[in-house]
Amino acid sequence: MSIQRSARGSVLLRVMRYNELGLLVVAVLLFAFFSLGSPYFLKVRNLSNLLGQISMTMIAGVGLSVLVIAGEVDISIGSLQAVVAIPLVMIMNATGHFWYGVIPALLTGLLVGAINGYFVTKLKINSLIVTLGMFYLLRGLVYFATGKVPISDKTDDPTFYTVASGKLFGLIPYMAILMFIILIAFIYILRHTTFGRRLYAVGGNPEVTRAVGINPERMKFKAFLICGLLSSVSAILLASRLSSANHMAGQGFEFQVVAAIVMGGVSLAGGVGNLVGAFIGVFIFGIIQNGMGLMRIGTQYQLVITGLIIVAAVAIDEIRRGKA
Repeated sequence: MSIQRSARGSVLLRVMRYNELGLLVVAVLLFAFFSLGSPYFLKVRNLSNLLGQISMTMIAGVGLSVLVIAGEVDISIGSLQAVVAIPLVMIMNATGHFWYGVIPALLTGLLVGAINGYFVTKLKINSLIVTLGMFYLLRGLVYFATGKVPISDKTDDPTFYTVASGKLFGLIPYMAILMFIILIAFIYILRHTTFGRRLYAVGGNPEVTRAVGINPERMKFKAFLICGLLSSVSAILLASRLSSANHMAGQGFEFQVVAAIVMGGVSLAGGVGNLVGAFIGVFIFGIIQNGMGLMRIGTQYQLVITGLIIVAAVAIDEIRRGKA
């Protein structure tokens, strides 16, 4: 019996080591399941929408993956989705131009990332605590700024609509193209640059990196800035989709992103994971959400399933670390 258990354990370990392959198998099975479960799933329009849906999650997921690999976490990105839209839409409405609102929106994300990074790297406060506080602070500011009423786009600038809803050849969403550009760029950065190698080293063992002359606090601060910036890009896309700055935007978004990237093999312990796995994790999460919606599964069941996915993702991460 002990030999059988040992064999099963070794099989489990081998499967987890080939994380991306296992995830691809899961994605294919889910794709087949929902294709059979709903006649609309394989429609070109739905697949195009699915690609657009995962784009916002993946863009923010790239930034969060960079931060988690560095050994930290940010759960304020959902509230940031709502905050960033406010200067974007307000300045758009005042000037009549989409691009005039983009820079202040991106700077807002950078500012929040810098504040989070400062408290974590300079004041040595746990990133979970810092970003939990920021999560509530930002959401409260959104409620004050909007009065819990969406601020609608009042411009005639077609760019605002096109950014999130436009499609190349009527098939490929422009924001999916942006997602792939960002994804490929950061895959290269993490795999082939000094910054990427140092980031993994800092997440794996910050004290060792300090001993060889790398400043882990500086690396982590940069990771917070990247996370804030890419979360802002995602927030701009969401505001474009909603055609407004909505106080409800981004609720629960942070947990979806965390679950998806952890499912994809990015370890919450830091120093482990890659963006290919993170992308597949986001894709799986998107398939599940899209498929459940098409099959008209009740909201209560969707919440339960989402919760189970989050718990399972964290449990698998713990098992991977325990078996490593």
